[in-house]
Amino acid sequence: MNDSLDLTIYGIVGSPLCVASEDGQKVYKRIAGALSEGRSVAVSFQNVTSLTSAFLNAAIGQLYGSFSEDDIRAKLRVQDMEPDDRALLKRVVVTAK
Repeated sequence: MNDSLDLTIYGIVGSPLCVASEDGQKVYKRIAGALSEGRSVAVSFQNVTSLTSAFLNAAIGQLYGSFSEDDIRAKLRVQDMEPDDRALLKRVVVTAK
C-alpha cells in the first residue's frame, strides 16, 4: 500500500465553494483516517474559489484534537492554496492549538 494519500478538496466537496462545516467534516474524516494509519496526506485546494474558517476548522483545525502537532507537521501537506486562504488557515491552526 502506498504510504501517501493525495486528496483534492474540490473532489471531496464536489464544489468550488468550501464554506460549510459539514463539508469540512468530510475532509477531516479522510485526512484523519490516513493519519491514523500512519500515512502522509497531500491536500490540494485547486479549483476552490471560496473558503471559510468554519470549513477549515472542521477540515484541518480539529486534527489538532486527535493528533500531535509534530505528526500533523510531518505528515500533512497543503498545496494549491491562495495566499489569502493560507493566511486564514494559519489563523485556524493557531486557534486550534
